[in-house]
Amino acid sequence: MIRTIPFAAEQHLDWLALTDALAAGHELPPAKVEDVFLYQSENTLLNRSAWIAGMGVLVKAATVFPGNPAKGKAMVGGAVNLMSDDDGSLQAILDFALVTKWKTAGDSLLAARRLARPDSRNILIVGAGTVGRSLLAAYRAAFPDARFTVWNRSLSGAEAFAAAHPDVQIAEDLESAVRAAEIVTSATMSTTPIIMGDWLQPGQHIDLIGAYRPDMREADDAAIAKSRVFVDNKHTTMDHIGELKAPLASGVIDPAHVIADYYELSSFRRGNDKEITLFKNGGGAHLDLMTADYILKAVGNA
Repeated sequence: MIRTIPFAAEQHLDWLALTDALAAGHELPPAKVEDVFLYQSENTLLNRSAWIAGMGVLVKAATVFPGNPAKGKAMVGGAVNLMSDDDGSLQAILDFALVTKWKTAGDSLLAARRLARPDSRNILIVGAGTVGRSLLAAYRAAFPDARFTVWNRSLSGAEAFAAAHPDVQIAEDLESAVRAAEIVTSATMSTTPIIMGDWLQPGQHIDLIGAYRPDMREADDAAIAKSRVFVDNKHTTMDHIGELKAPLASGVIDPAHVIADYYELSSFRRGNDKEITLFKNGGGAHLDLMTADYILKAVGNA
C-alpha cells in the first residue's frame, strides 16, 4: 500500500528528534546522490535523487520560480517519492512542502546544536520568507530562551513576519543586527554577498542557506576566510554553490578550509567561545531521504 503523507502530518513531528534522525542517518553507508539542474532564465528545475543502503531511495523534483510571489504563487514547488531499498517499490508520496520545510531548517539546526554556543540568546533571521519562518520554529526548539530579530530587504516583508510572530523584533540596519547577534541564520535569494566578514564578531555562529546556484552568495570572501567552515555535504556544496565555489576558485580559501561535512559529524564541535563558526546548508536528496524516513516513522508511531 502506497502511503500519502500530507502537510498536516507535521503535527506529529519534533525538530530535535529530526536532528537526531539526521545524525543517525549519517551513520549508515554514505548516500549515493545525484543532482540535475536545468535553467530557464532565472527559473530552476532541480532533480535530486538519493539512495542509502538500509534506508531507501528518494527522488525529489523541485521547481524554483523567483517571480512567482509577485503573482501570488509559491516560489518553490515539486514532488517527493520514497521507494523501498529492498525491492524498489513506491512506499510513499510525501507533501513536497512538508519534506522541504523540515529538511531545510532541520539541516541547519543540526549544525547549530553542535557549533553554536548553547547559551546563545540573540538570533537574527535574515530573510522573511517561508524558510525564515521555518527557521524561527526550528531554532526556538533548541534555543527556547533566545530573542529573535528579523531583517528583510523590503521592510514590508519584515513587518508581515513580525505581525505573524509578535515577539520577533524588526532590524532596519543589517550591519548592526549582524554585529549584535550570536547566531545569524540567512535564507535569501541574493546573488551578491549581503553579510560581510568585517561585521562578524568572536563567538558567532553563521548559518547560510539561501545560495543554491553557482551564481548565488550570501556572505563575502572575508566572512568565509575568517570562519571555521562546515558543510552538510562536500559533494553538493563545494563545486556547485557560489558561497564556496567562488572563494575556492579565486584562491581565497583552499579545500582544507572546509573542516567537515555530516559524514564527519564528530568534527562538528567548537574549539573555543571566541571562534566564528560558519555552516553552509546546501541541502541534498540524501537529507530529503533521511527526513522523509523520519516523517514516515513519526507518523506511523503517532
